[in-house]
Amino acid sequence: MINISAKNVDFYYGDFHALKNINLDIEKNSVTAFIGPSGCGKSTFLRLLNRMNDLIDGTKLVGDIVIDNENIYSRQTEVVELRKKVGMVFQKPNPFPKSIFENVAYGLRVNGIRDNKFIEHRVEESLKGAALWDEVKDKLKKSAFELSGGQQQRLCIARTMAVQPQIILMDEPASALDPISTSKVEDLIYELKKDFTIVIVTHNMQQAARVSDKTAFFYLGELIEFDKTDKIFTAPSNEATQNYVTGRFG
Repeated sequence: MINISAKNVDFYYGDFHALKNINLDIEKNSVTAFIGPSGCGKSTFLRLLNRMNDLIDGTKLVGDIVIDNENIYSRQTEVVELRKKVGMVFQKPNPFPKSIFENVAYGLRVNGIRDNKFIEHRVEESLKGAALWDEVKDKLKKSAFELSGGQQQRLCIARTMAVQPQIILMDEPASALDPISTSKVEDLIYELKKDFTIVIVTHNMQQAARVSDKTAFFYLGELIEFDKTDKIFTAPSNEATQNYVTGRFG
């Protein structure tokens, strides 16, 4: 079942044509990786999926991006509601200057939920879902800044999960982490696809190969190839894809 569909998408930063005629369908409960050299458009495209680029002056989108049969760029779209449905995890862990518990509860409180029992349940479920509960259950009142970088990133994932989105976008979620923390985040991504559709931007080719079901290769603002991950890495159809995944450029 298709969860996200991009149709004839062009995107501009002022006069700069950043994305060119992107057509892409992403299936529900799958992990899709976007790969490509720096500046190729993969993060720009990711940010289109929850309208984060709206925050930048002078941008323009042509084409349609449809999530669950709704064109998210139509005038009727409530951007706040869209961002509840489409959560985002950034490159560097960005916990709030609050306790571990309040970091996860934050989105629930902002959305007007006052039932403390419900909040406690969602916080625990989200921390369990982010494979963090056993490490923090005895220090929920401590500052989130006391956690390691890898734990902070999993806390940010728990914070995203707490408001029960359908889709989680991850922009280089492990690039600032050590190998052990990276492995934990990758294991978590694999588990999360049971309940969420995951889209991840990564520079790490091995990571894309390990965690994703499908991989999209972007180059100079174009979507060069999109296919099952094992095909992209073992038998790509396009020579540019072959050159990139074998390390000849990028």
